Amino acid sequence: MIRAGIIAFLSLAFVSAAQAQCRQALALGLDVSGSVDSIEYRLQLDGLAGALQRPEVQQAFLELPGAPVRLYVFEWSGAASQFMLAPWTEVNSADDLNRIAGNLRATLRRPAEAPTAIGQAMLSGARLLAQQPDCWRRTLDLSGDGKSNVGPRPRDLKDDPRLEGLTINGLVIGAMGETVGDRRQAEIGDIWAYYKVEVIRGPEAFVEVAVGFADFENAMARKLLKELQTMVVGQTDLTPMISAMPAVEQ
Repeated sequence: MIRAGIIAFLSLAFVSAAQAQCRQALALGLDVSGSVDSIEYRLQLDGLAGALQRPEVQQAFLELPGAPVRLYVFEWSGAASQFMLAPWTEVNSADDLNRIAGNLRATLRRPAEAPTAIGQAMLSGARLLAQQPDCWRRTLDLSGDGKSNVGPRPRDLKDDPRLEGLTINGLVIGAMGETVGDRRQAEIGDIWAYYKVEVIRGPEAFVEVAVGFADFENAMARKLLKELQTMVVGQTDLTPMISAMPAVEQ
């Protein structure tokens, strides 16, 4: 109970000091381009829903009740295909996450362009995050199983002012089907390196890997935990302070 009390105190104290409305704005973008079939589409949306309902992920979202996370979910494919799946939601309780998860499970696939426009997805995410200027951190997640092949190239956006101040992370989805062994590892490594060099940016940016869409839920849960475990006030990292506190008694 000591750790929980100190966390609550820090939450209120730092919110007051920083005059912030939330600790993190988190926009999740899911790849629904032509390389994603109907089964993989379902695994992706249901996987995100399952990750949002895991107890450890919900606990991470709710760690600082005085400074909640705001969450947005969208799908993307071609340069003109970005659609909202869940609007900006301030996560104040597990019910908020459960409601988003339920909506994701009930979502049916809509027609979308076949190409993969990662650069445009980055710009779309930046536009969404610009709607949350008062958050301590603004993070864009892009999940995908291939490289950009239409629209602005991610490498050409490295110095784009619209992306300034953002963290962009990636979740690379490896091949399934008949691709196995060394060949699968090579394909995953190739996409991972592409995201590492051209897509991700910002403080502590990283690339998570799902070995096929069936592994998407596990990978998404790992990624969310990494993103939510660091609380930032300006340039101050509070993670070491909170990690050193005694564990909450059950």
